[in-house]
Amino acid sequence: MKKIVLALSLSALFVSSAFAEVVTVDMNIVTNDGIAEKIGTVELQDTEYGVVLTPNLTNLTPGVHGFHVHANPSCDNTAPDGTKGPALAAGGHFDPADTKKHGAPWGDGHLGDLPPLHVVADGTATTAVLAPRIKSVADIKDRAIMVHVHGDNFSDDPVPLGGGGARMACGVIPK
Repeated sequence: MKKIVLALSLSALFVSSAFAEVVTVDMNIVTNDGIAEKIGTVELQDTEYGVVLTPNLTNLTPGVHGFHVHANPSCDNTAPDGTKGPALAAGGHFDPADTKKHGAPWGDGHLGDLPPLHVVADGTATTAVLAPRIKSVADIKDRAIMVHVHGDNFSDDPVPLGGGGARMACGVIPK
């Protein structure tokens, strides 16, 4: 009887994990001239605690970087108004509730506000982060993931959008 219960428990575990969505996003360096070389991927996975983003990135500047989901599914260098700059076509931070404020990943600001990306001395980033307010990968499909040049203080003060500054790397989350 114990073997049957154990087998049923293990099969239930595998069946439930089979429904957890996993999406891989290709990430590229972005510049004023457009999309440059691929630097790796970010894997997005549904969990019971929110979406986990697991980077496998190289060739980045060591340190802490702002990490966000942006509204538009593009990493092109031209904004809708014609302004040129790194990944400006991605728009602002994903904000479906129209909060118009930057905050912590667990707060009440933009839904696209994520924990910071940590890049180690050799330029790689592999530490996963949890987005607890994003309940499913499906909620952010057809958006962009952005790595910013600077860190993020989870506030609009003293600098808007956490002070992350220019966009350094971008990837489009497929539909």
